[in-house]
Amino acid sequence: MSFEPDVLQGFVQRYLDTVVSGNADEVAALYAEDATLEDPVGGGEVHIGRQAIAGFYNNISGAEVKTELLSFRAGGTEAAFLFAITVGGAMRIEPIEVMTFNADGQITSMKAYWGPQDITQLS
Repeated sequence: MSFEPDVLQGFVQRYLDTVVSGNADEVAALYAEDATLEDPVGGGEVHIGRQAIAGFYNNISGAEVKTELLSFRAGGTEAAFLFAITVGGAMRIEPIEVMTFNADGQITSMKAYWGPQDITQLS
């Protein structure tokens, strides 16, 4: 199975838009039931399953969030992309994320690569 790059970019844009406009459950609904999320890679636990993933996204629930896709690459069922996320107008983080998608377009795994050097304090 393979997706065209523009289809994968559509999945990624849907994710970025849902992070901005949706709640934690709506973002988690983009993931497969048994998906994994590691954010940041090497920085803690791997969240396994949609319920644990919703718990992760609760961290930004209620905050003003903006996202901007900066760079995108795709191959097969995977996408890697650099984006900026601004949280509460106070900080901007520029992670690189790698996502894998299933045949239904759901995220089966997400890994976010970033650290303190990728954070800019805005206020």
